Amino acid sequence: MSDCQSCSSSCGEGGTCPGQAKEPIDKRGVGRFVAVGSGKGGVGKSTTTALLAVAMARRGCRVGILDADVTGPSIPKLLGIRDPLVGTVAGMIPPASAKLGIRVMSVNLLLDDPAKPVVWRGPLIANLLKQFWNDVEWGNLDYLFVDLPPGTADAPLTVMQSLPLDGMVLVTSPQGLAELIVEKACHMAGMLDVPLLGVVENMSFVRCPGCGQELDLFGPSHVAKLTERFSMPLLGRFPVDPTLALLCDSGRVEDYGEAERLEDLASALEASLAGSPVKGAC
Repeated sequence: MSDCQSCSSSCGEGGTCPGQAKEPIDKRGVGRFVAVGSGKGGVGKSTTTALLAVAMARRGCRVGILDADVTGPSIPKLLGIRDPLVGTVAGMIPPASAKLGIRVMSVNLLLDDPAKPVVWRGPLIANLLKQFWNDVEWGNLDYLFVDLPPGTADAPLTVMQSLPLDGMVLVTSPQGLAELIVEKACHMAGMLDVPLLGVVENMSFVRCPGCGQELDLFGPSHVAKLTERFSMPLLGRFPVDPTLALLCDSGRVEDYGEAERLEDLASALEASLAGSPVKGAC
């Protein structure tokens, strides 16, 4: 009896269990595929995805974002993309383009009203995510970031099995509960042979406007335990920043002024990805 026949997971319906080897997938002109996930909602995963894309775009890289959070998409809002996509070119869908030339595909760009919910079961979501890769004319990119939804169910599983990922960036916050849930995403990546590139800690602290002291708003950080347990680097720490929150709400993440912090984030990710040369990497 095969592993899938004896397995109760729904992934077996497609003939591929998490532990099975994947067939090589053509990167089609994309240098690096980087998934961004957390396992937990509300830790700033989509904001981190957008900031990673902005950091690389400021370096002159050609960057795209595939918004895999089908039921809770926020990338178009963060980057100020308001108009829905219309039509195709030679049967392929052209992605939207944000201020710095960041190419974006998201389910919200296919809706006439972005407030309408997408109430779909897992198989439909999985098929849409495959179309976001196979039927979108991404062109040549140095980096394609994939914004994963929370959890470890159908959508993240589809992405990890259907896209040629170079690795995954984990996003967390200081609380112990967040660390526990992010651990699940780390274990899932291990099951599917997706390398862990590092972790970004959001809401790490708040800076006192009077004295400049860093205050642990959510208590002491647990990120060191996470990086040690999974042997991955800390890519960066971001504070609770009202300015960034306003930029997110107004669709102007690309205007984030912490240039040094973003450059450090880009350098840390690049160092984690370093290894054999990849065609197209800037």
